[in-house]
Parts: sequence; structure tokens; C-alpha cells
Amino acid sequence: MRSVRIADILLQKSRVVHSVLPWLTVADVVEQLNKFRIGAVLVLDENGAVRGIVSERDIVAALGRHGSAVLAMPLTEIMTQHVETCAPDDTVASAMARMTAGRYRHLPVVQKGELVGLVSIGDLVKNRVREMELEVGVLRDRAIANLARLRPRSARAARS
Repeated sequence: MRSVRIADILLQKSRVVHSVLPWLTVADVVEQLNKFRIGAVLVLDENGAVRGIVSERDIVAALGRHGSAVLAMPLTEIMTQHVETCAPDDTVASAMARMTAGRYRHLPVVQKGELVGLVSIGDLVKNRVREMELEVGVLRDRAIANLARLRPRSARAARS
């Protein structure tokens, strides 16, 4: 059985990637996060290249450092500038491992230098839960079949 790839996850979700431009303020980002009920936005330059990411965590940390004045600050002052990316051909397992090790929850998907999607740890966990449910079903069916084969013929005949 082949490993599930990031491309498989992207097929199951919306291709919309919420992004903002680097000259916006933190208040603008908060408005976008609230409007779309999302946890992060990518910061793209005018050519569409990823320059950073701003997450709820970044905003809360900045609020702790600067108080409410952070809302008027340029988002570039609080964004995470070094953004890890993955490729559509990467496995879900490798992406999950990287996200866990790096302690981030969003991973832009880039192919040939172009942004093609964004996956969250929630997307990947949902996929893994679905895989595990299928595995449990297969194992249960095999166990039932094995028990039926082990039961003596006389017991089977008596039940009929």
C-alpha cells in the first residue's frame, strides 16, 4: 500500500490559501483570521512568494510583549520569517514529523517555486485518524474470519 502524500490531502480540502501582503498591520491580520475563522495567514510578496507566516501564536506572543500597541504594528515585526515548506510528493508521515519537531501547525506546499496549497496539523491528523479507522476495520474483519475458521464444524452446524 502506498504512503499517503500531501497532494492527496490537498485534493480533499479547499485550495484557497489565505494570505496577506507584508505592509499590512497586525490588526489587519487579526481581522482576516477572525473573518475566515482560520489560525494563520501566509505573508506573500507582490510576486506571490512566501515571505512569512502569521499565526494566532505569533499574535498572542506579541501581545504579551507589546500589549495592545501591537495591533498598530506592521505584521512583519511579528511574523515568523523562516517558513518551512513541503512538496506535494512528500508523505503525510514526514510532514507530520517535521511539524512536530519544529512545533508549527501550518506548512505551505510549494511545487517548482510556486505556492500550491497549505496544510495544517489538523488536516494531517484527520487523515491519520481515517487511516487508523480503516485499519481497525480490516483487523476486526480478519479476526472474525479467523474465529469462524477455528470454530469446530459441529458448533457451526448446531448454530444453523
